[in-house]
Amino acid sequence: MTPLIAADVTAIVLVTCLMLAVPAMPGPTTPFGVRVSHARAGDPAVIAQRRVYARLALAVGACAVAVSLPLLVRGGSASVVGATVTALVVADLLLYWRSARRLRAAKLAGGWRDEQRQGVTVDTTFRTDPVRLPWSWALPGAATLLLTAGLGWWRYGDLPATLPRFSGYGVDAARREPVTVLTAFAPVMYQLAVTLLILAVTLLLLRARPDLDAARPVGSARRYRVYLGGMARLSLLGVACLNLGLLASALQLWTVVAPSTLWTVVTHLPSVSLLVAWLVWESRVGHAGHRLPALPGEEDEDSGVTQRDDDRHWFLAGTVYVNRRDPAILLHARIGASWTVNLGHPVAWVLLAVLAGAGLLATLGVIDLPVRQSGF
Repeated sequence: MTPLIAADVTAIVLVTCLMLAVPAMPGPTTPFGVRVSHARAGDPAVIAQRRVYARLALAVGACAVAVSLPLLVRGGSASVVGATVTALVVADLLLYWRSARRLRAAKLAGGWRDEQRQGVTVDTTFRTDPVRLPWSWALPGAATLLLTAGLGWWRYGDLPATLPRFSGYGVDAARREPVTVLTAFAPVMYQLAVTLLILAVTLLLLRARPDLDAARPVGSARRYRVYLGGMARLSLLGVACLNLGLLASALQLWTVVAPSTLWTVVTHLPSVSLLVAWLVWESRVGHAGHRLPALPGEEDEDSGVTQRDDDRHWFLAGTVYVNRRDPAILLHARIGASWTVNLGHPVAWVLLAVLAGAGLLATLGVIDLPVRQSGF
């Protein structure tokens, strides 16, 4: 029971710390996903919502510990930990949404929208000279994939008749399956899917509409280029981290060893390292690179206008965007290093349908290869 309690407390602390950092991830002009001018970025209403959100998030985290620990002491299972973490994340997101609604109400009541002339800025060089994908950073992930495939080829002939069920980052020793090409090489297929998916998504993000500031067009465009380059490199390093975790799961699968705490740590350590690296990077560069230092001439840049107020198209604290008149399909969300699709565009719904269909087919397991009779 002690490992479960430790896992529960650790998960609650990590989730709470992450959610406490979320309000600092957006840019200064989009606190809680609400568009404000630079002059209003430090308004008392903004500061008050940050403080209230932090206090409530800490209180919810304390309540999660107070509720889950007695259940685990009385003989609760790992499902208690999962349910607690899920409920905690949902509660924190609701608190974030609450702060967004209250800040938007304060903005409307104070007439902030009419204080300064609004406008937009466009930088066509993002089309004529886009940020390139740093392909060399994909080599570690590709090397890990090839190493895993080679080890699988070497071990395939010596595998027993059945294997534990592969669950992505770990194995389920209680459920065994006949050895087929599909079950034996499931880790490799997962790695291939992760590699191709992240490469495709990164290429799309590099071509997405840039998030520029009409008040500081030159500086924001330069910072966004730097930001995109760092995001691309971090994404490709993420391929290597995720593939390393799948390699550890593959070794556990192919050596047919019982799950243990050590294997769990080894399997998830690369993913945790990736999360830490992403948090450090995001905290240093900020949303769309707004924390990057200004170059000479950019310190006092002011075009005399503020970014166009389009709050009416953003929902759920700046995470969902719906605008039928906007031709953009993919654009930067208003919370941290995240992007969202324009649900007002028909193509977005087609993409979502394709992804949902692919996920459904993967869940149902429509592909079934014959059981291995002998080695290759």
